[in-house]
Amino acid sequence: MRLFIAINFSDGMKDALVGIQEKLKENNVRGNYTKPENLHLTLAFIGEYPDPDYVLDTLAQVRFKPFEIRTDRLGSFGKLWWAGISAPAQLSNCASQIRHYLAEADIPFDRKRFSPHITLIREPDKSAVPETALPEAVMTVNEISLMRSDKGKRGMIYTELGCVRSV
Repeated sequence: MRLFIAINFSDGMKDALVGIQEKLKENNVRGNYTKPENLHLTLAFIGEYPDPDYVLDTLAQVRFKPFEIRTDRLGSFGKLWWAGISAPAQLSNCASQIRHYLAEADIPFDRKRFSPHITLIREPDKSAVPETALPEAVMTVNEISLMRSDKGKRGMIYTELGCVRSV
């Protein structure tokens, strides 16, 4: 099954992110918008892996105190537009711990440098992100989730398989 480790968002954070998407739509940006229920912050992408219980056992080693994240900018990577997250040290430390324990457990994962962002739209019909006021969205992170990703008839379906809570 296709797995990743992520921060799932509170309703308030999702509402703010959907508000950003609405502003992009008001600027006549067309593309494949991320569904509200699929908005998340990926900490580690595992990909195809047959044993989610082993991943959960490994994830249980991660220790973190609650911390805040907030949106701080809009940006793009080629055909993907995103909302950036200001990265407190706790977020980077949490991602580093996760990746350390995955490597130690021989669980394969994407080793690209961690760049905290939330995918808002794929394949936008414009090349440059418009000047759009970014409403601040803030959330306290209290848990990290192991997620499963499945292709559905209307896009990806993400299912939480378990989580680790802050200490």
